[in-house]
Amino acid sequence: MAFQRYLAEEVALDHAEGVLSRREALRRLALLGLGVPAASALLAACGGDGDPAPAGTAGTAAPPGPAKATEAVSFPGPQGRTVQGAFAAADQPGGAVLVVHENRGLTDHIRSVAGRLAASGYSALAVDLLSPEGGTASLGDEARAMAALSAAPRERFVADMGAGLDELERRVPGAKLGAIGFCFGGGMVWTLLASGEPRLAAAAPFYGPLPDGADFSGSNAAVLGVYAEQDQRVNASRDAAAAALAAAGLTHEIVTYPGVGHAFFNDTGPRYDEAAAGQAYAKVLDWFGQHLG
Repeated sequence: MAFQRYLAEEVALDHAEGVLSRREALRRLALLGLGVPAASALLAACGGDGDPAPAGTAGTAAPPGPAKATEAVSFPGPQGRTVQGAFAAADQPGGAVLVVHENRGLTDHIRSVAGRLAASGYSALAVDLLSPEGGTASLGDEARAMAALSAAPRERFVADMGAGLDELERRVPGAKLGAIGFCFGGGMVWTLLASGEPRLAAAAPFYGPLPDGADFSGSNAAVLGVYAEQDQRVNASRDAAAAALAAAGLTHEIVTYPGVGHAFFNDTGPRYDEAAAGQAYAKVLDWFGQHLG
């Protein structure tokens, strides 16, 4: 699935589910390069009327778990660039994990994921894939962050994720490396696996779009693919992901959580499901325990 199309469909589905008003959806689609006729057609195709979504558990559920504080870091990237991120150190790391953000960039939620992993025994680095634009915070608007991600070449993301792995090796020498990503970031983890990055021992892409023609034969990672039952758009590539993992001979497991939708793990979003998110996090920790320990 082309990432530009994926990001545009994200906006349209957010409108259909009442997360975004029509005006805001059209603004975001314009930033992604869609004219009014094409944007209107996409909104109509995704259905819904943009009425506010029913109240969910976001903002009212119990905190997702203990987390260590993260620190803002910067480190050398490709071609002399500097890459930004947020790092949290485990007291006695059982591995080191690269955390890849959603289509909104490096947010407090993603920083908290790095902090939770550190509290669970895995030093973690959340990489900011908008570093060449000055970092997520410099864009000042999640719609502009999404537009910048859409415009950037995929090769740049792979290079910056590789720099993140370099930094983890420097900070946690000798540790096995893993990666976890959500939404757009899940797609980036699939992309990193398809790039032939040999250092990953484990990966956990959450409801991420599979790159077209993905070939994982250059990877050594054990992969836990996490999906949501009601996320039909991303689930359309689930079987292809499983087939590509099997063809590459990689240890893998595909888990689909029932009764939940896309982004169910994000405790700051309207689709958060506390029970499924807790089960998924426990599954990830078990997976990393098996393959990073």
